[in-house]
Amino acid sequence: MPIIEWNESFRLGVQQFDEHHQHLVKLLNRVYDDFTAGAPAENVGIILDELIDYATYHFTAEETWMRENAYPKLTEHCDKHNRFTSRVVEMQKDYHAGKLHMTIEVLSFINNWITNHILETDSKYGRFMATKGLPINLI
Repeated sequence: MPIIEWNESFRLGVQQFDEHHQHLVKLLNRVYDDFTAGAPAENVGIILDELIDYATYHFTAEETWMRENAYPKLTEHCDKHNRFTSRVVEMQKDYHAGKLHMTIEVLSFINNWITNHILETDSKYGRFMATKGLPINLI
């Protein structure tokens, strides 16, 4: 059973980022599935690394897109990305150093951040772009 279910409420109407968000959800679910199945820590760590790397790639693409489209809350949005990235990179280092064990709390933190960020923070740029008349399909 996944930790997070993709549903239409996550859709922003910006195809590239909707696809990125779906991929992040899939990666988080893979980490969760491996963790709950009792996979070796090394396997969980590999998927955790992939999730963090992909999130970094996504944040860069999203911020570039916002810059190009003059999104007025870009700085605030980047700050949220930076705080999350710092936190999970620290977790990642501790995990690989054996100082942090994967727990449901760690996975819940990542799940809650991704969910809240898409539904609250990212949805703001989706609405902003819709008001600019850009081709967006908000559902």
